[in-house]
Amino acid sequence: MTTSTHDNGTTLSLRHLPRDLPAGIVVFLVAIPLCLGIALASGAPPIAGLVAGMVGGLIVTVFSGSALSVSGPAAGLTVIVLEAIADLGSFAAFLVAVILAGCLQLLMGIFKLGRIGAFVPTSVIKGMLAGIGLILVLGQFPMALGHPLNDMPAITEPAALFSGVSPLAIGIALFSLALLVLWERPAIKQHRVLSLVPGPLLVVLGSIAIDRLVGGALPALALGAEHHVQLGGLAGPGDLVAQLTHPDWAILANPAVYTVALTIAIIASLETLLSLEAIDKLDPLKRHSPPHRELKAQGIGNMVCGLVGALPVTAVIVRSSANAGAGGRTRLSSMIHGGLLLVSVAFLAMWLELIPLATLAAILLHTGYKLARPALFVSQYREGRRRFVPFTVTVVTILATDLLMGVLVGLVCSLYFLLKSGYRSAIACTRRGDHVLLKFQQDVSFLNREEMRQCLDTVPDGGELILDARGANYVDPDIREDIQAFIAQAPERDIVVELRDMEGRSGTYGPEAPADGMARAV
Repeated sequence: MTTSTHDNGTTLSLRHLPRDLPAGIVVFLVAIPLCLGIALASGAPPIAGLVAGMVGGLIVTVFSGSALSVSGPAAGLTVIVLEAIADLGSFAAFLVAVILAGCLQLLMGIFKLGRIGAFVPTSVIKGMLAGIGLILVLGQFPMALGHPLNDMPAITEPAALFSGVSPLAIGIALFSLALLVLWERPAIKQHRVLSLVPGPLLVVLGSIAIDRLVGGALPALALGAEHHVQLGGLAGPGDLVAQLTHPDWAILANPAVYTVALTIAIIASLETLLSLEAIDKLDPLKRHSPPHRELKAQGIGNMVCGLVGALPVTAVIVRSSANAGAGGRTRLSSMIHGGLLLVSVAFLAMWLELIPLATLAAILLHTGYKLARPALFVSQYREGRRRFVPFTVTVVTILATDLLMGVLVGLVCSLYFLLKSGYRSAIACTRRGDHVLLKFQQDVSFLNREEMRQCLDTVPDGGELILDARGANYVDPDIREDIQAFIAQAPERDIVVELRDMEGRSGTYGPEAPADGMARAV
């Protein structure tokens, strides 16, 4: 690390250590339950989520150009990871897809594709996040009711879902949800001391206390080991390294691994770029994060994740906003959070295993609700069909199929409304008596050909057509061909055609005009 008198936050500096140190601690406390919860929701080993947080803090941060962005496992990828592990057959096989996705992200950064997020409509992005939120909510109910990870009934099986539930697990989940909701109230956020305490940390500590007290006083209600985080009894750094999963390179012969890699690369990049824009708006120093460089950093990070057995990472707005809110100023705060994660897992794993799974389920339920809160659906509805329909289509398709298909279908739906809007507004046709005004109000393509033909058909014999093309910078060759054909036949029907600024030319064509009337003005 170097000390710079002109540090803008994008270099590693000790200048802002008094701010970065407490901010890094806050982000670390927020990251622990999220890393564990996301790993469990993804169907991956809990250690994979924690290692992903380490890679995000210690590796991605080094190559990133963002001062406040924090990377780690993201809720937005849980659906993809869960399905990919099942499709590819094992977590080890999935790690190969993560490495390939990192390579794709690195190439995207090298070829300066960091602006791809700007080409995805906001309604589709919000639909993607809402779809993820709904899947998160639906997926956490069994764990919140006290079902162990190795025997989780489907949400569509109510009889199995509500049989064998644990009253203590339900109580812990309800306590956790209530405290998380309370901790977001304005009165808490505006309190100088309470606002510095991360809600997820308080929930974890409170849940552990309830679990120990109730379980000790009423053994019949106590939660078993299968209802707690299980890290395999890590006793030190050596055990941590021994438990890391290695990629199964044999999966390269399976074409499905490349589809998974492409999906991870696209969704992770979109989530990263969106988070980057959001965190730049929260930066009190109003710095701009280079998106191409961030894609390179994420690519390197995901290649490392695949190699060391971790979940894929993205820039995460929850941790990034916690960093900004806690007063972070440079990338050092993110590195501190990554270092603390490494130390806690390597030396304090026994304490992490005290966390009830119901607590993590509640944190993910709360996260999912925030992604798919009813107010989001209402706001999209109020913005009109052009936004609400692609938003809804994206959500429904994600729930019915998968994340990538949902985004693609949402994009197609948005393009339909775009083309429809352009089709309706490109041409205006007005008729008064024998006079017809055909006006090009914007660029005209072959999609407007039939509408233009209908307008030309309304010009009566002996009438006059005024074609005003001054509003168009481009006129499709198919459109020009139809206009040329109409002008060529105009003398036979005794029609006068007046062109205004058609490709830089203006003129009047009448019964005396030559057959190739459009070729030369009269």
